[in-house]
Amino acid sequence: MNRRVIILILDSLGVGFMEDAKDYHPQDVGANTFAHVLDAVPSITIPTFEQLGINKILNHPNLKNYEHMASYGVCNLMHHGADSFEGHNEIMGTKPKKAYLAPFIENMEKVKQGLEKEGYRVSIPKPDLPYLLVNDLVIIADNIETDYGQIYNVSAPLDYITFNEVLKIGQCVREHVKVNRVIALGGENVTPQHLQNSVEKRADGLIGVNSPKSNVYQKGYQVRHLGFGINPEHQLPTLAIKAGLQVALVGKMQDVIYCEGAKKSPGVDTEQVMQDVLTEMDEIEKGVIAATVQETDLAGHAQNPERYANRIEVVDSYLPKVLTKMRADDLLIMSADHGNDPTIGHNQHTREKTYLLAYHKQWKPVHLGERETLSDIAATAADYLKLANIENGTSFLPLIEQQRKE
Repeated sequence: MNRRVIILILDSLGVGFMEDAKDYHPQDVGANTFAHVLDAVPSITIPTFEQLGINKILNHPNLKNYEHMASYGVCNLMHHGADSFEGHNEIMGTKPKKAYLAPFIENMEKVKQGLEKEGYRVSIPKPDLPYLLVNDLVIIADNIETDYGQIYNVSAPLDYITFNEVLKIGQCVREHVKVNRVIALGGENVTPQHLQNSVEKRADGLIGVNSPKSNVYQKGYQVRHLGFGINPEHQLPTLAIKAGLQVALVGKMQDVIYCEGAKKSPGVDTEQVMQDVLTEMDEIEKGVIAATVQETDLAGHAQNPERYANRIEVVDSYLPKVLTKMRADDLLIMSADHGNDPTIGHNQHTREKTYLLAYHKQWKPVHLGERETLSDIAATAADYLKLANIENGTSFLPLIEQQRKE
């Protein structure tokens, strides 16, 4: 049995705000990323999405209603807020844990002492703009590109220090804080002084490196996300590897999911991500191919519905090739990790349900209903691959497997 599961995530392609948004994220009430992109760009052409059955979920007048090919439903977010890292780890089977929110200044002394105990030289070079400087190279501070108090960045100039050493510093920070994420990152052609000159204070008081301004993304960029309360041992990719299956992580998926032994294909460009998916379909005999298209999320942050629509169209143009390459024992699951409505009036993620499409050549499409968590994706994939011990989620495989085509 050479079963494969192909998981394709379009980052931030939500389909309507969650009920609890009115209590915790009132700025997101009214958000519907997919529908509002369709409203803003009525010329969008996504025939394969339509054939799979996306309009069974959206019921949008700009889309055609075909005799749909895929089973369909929606997923609620179990994680708090609307976060790509937490969303992806939830997709892979982790039960989200409630993290502690605090600006880095509140944990700075504790982290400084922890690092010094490990033998690092740590200073606070600018008391009026406080951050930690480790060995005169690495900056530890707030992530100023996300929600308040959720993430601390460990930023480094990789011409002067190896990424493995940066990762050790990041892991030390992770041990001393309970925030959602610690991100170890760095790039080449970045001087220590330029990195320090890129530190800024945000309007709400957060202090950190302006990563785009620092140029860490330009050459030799490396990153590792260290999450709170996440155990890869009970996630789909690691369970698959331990069962002797193959795993390929493509695009942003390989940035945010840790899996020792997986083949990793980094990439942001949508066409490259989709081409890599097709390549892995030629090379992976049995196991998991999991990919994330990131440029949709970037378009949401830029509040650019035209760009967002274009990125969906690019994915749609590759979907016929994906469907053609699918074997009789392949299962394709498509979804998102949250929303990022480019028309809502702010440039942050929106707390939205996600679309859910599941296609298998031998099964008739069914309604999958409204799922409690994104982890149902991993639970279903694990069920299909005969893997046990996924941490979270309920398989919808029984709903679709019983509808075999004659």
